[in-house]
Amino acid sequence: MCYNQGMKQRVLSGVKPSGKLHIGNYLGAVQNFLKLQEEYDSYFAIVDLHSLTEKFDPKAKSQEILGLAIDFLALGLDPAKSTIFIQSHVPEHLELSWIFSCLTPVAELERMTQYKDFVARGHSPNAGLFAYPILQAADILIYKPKAVPIGEDQLQHLELTNDIARWFNNRFGQTFEKVKPLLTNTPRVMSLLDPAKKMSKSLGERHVIYLNDEPDVIEKKLARAVTDAGKDGAMSEGTANLFKLLEIFGDKESFEFYKEQHSSGIIRYVELKANLAKLIAHYFAEYRQRRKELEKKPEYVREVLEIGQQKAQMTASPTLQEVKQKIGLIL
Repeated sequence: MCYNQGMKQRVLSGVKPSGKLHIGNYLGAVQNFLKLQEEYDSYFAIVDLHSLTEKFDPKAKSQEILGLAIDFLALGLDPAKSTIFIQSHVPEHLELSWIFSCLTPVAELERMTQYKDFVARGHSPNAGLFAYPILQAADILIYKPKAVPIGEDQLQHLELTNDIARWFNNRFGQTFEKVKPLLTNTPRVMSLLDPAKKMSKSLGERHVIYLNDEPDVIEKKLARAVTDAGKDGAMSEGTANLFKLLEIFGDKESFEFYKEQHSSGIIRYVELKANLAKLIAHYFAEYRQRRKELEKKPEYVREVLEIGQQKAQMTASPTLQEVKQKIGLIL
């Protein structure tokens, strides 16, 4: 069984260490992690191996990994409530991934829409990117979770994960249960300067609001955000993006006030942007302070990750041993 009776159900999720977190990353993943750790036996992985499929600076990679761990802790993930670990520090992931790759038809990988989308956006079509869903399946199944929190764009990958589990069970005997999706309704935050595109650090510094941006930086970035004329009642993509952020980080009264001003054609975007900047800066003020404190304690952060690795391996190792026994690798 993936959990014992009377214990919390297990979930797993991961984030790639590929630079600083922005508000889209927070709303799309980490904010949900804070709720999950209260309700589930939660495993949160820094999936560093997945980040190697993209162009990266090897000199910066270790700092990106440590930086993401600091972000997790500064945002409120609690090592006493959840297991926080680095993917590559639990080698069982890779060994199970290879076993799964020997069961997975190439045609199944070829139909993955995310691979096609990534290549279309300019990513190198390397073998790691192609086999990404198999490693993802191993990441999940090695912990035998009940569910995984995902957005709709990841449903195809989870379907393949469950297919791999079924193929393994049919050939070697019942081992893995079907993993259910915990669909998360995450707001789609768009670029400040090009609101037709999703907020992404790859677009450039001025397109995103990083979680550790100081208040004056947030104010300057929002001041440049594109809007509409605010006169004909229609709302452009850029304006809609600002209103979405106002709804998330502000209160209902402010949201309704500016919405009415927009409808009346008397909205002052300078005022809206300045107030929104203050709201976002205040929301992440405690995080920024905690992050600065944790940056001075790298040994503590490494200790958290080491304990997380040990806890993760206590779950992953028996699963791998069971798999190896069933496929005949244990003498």
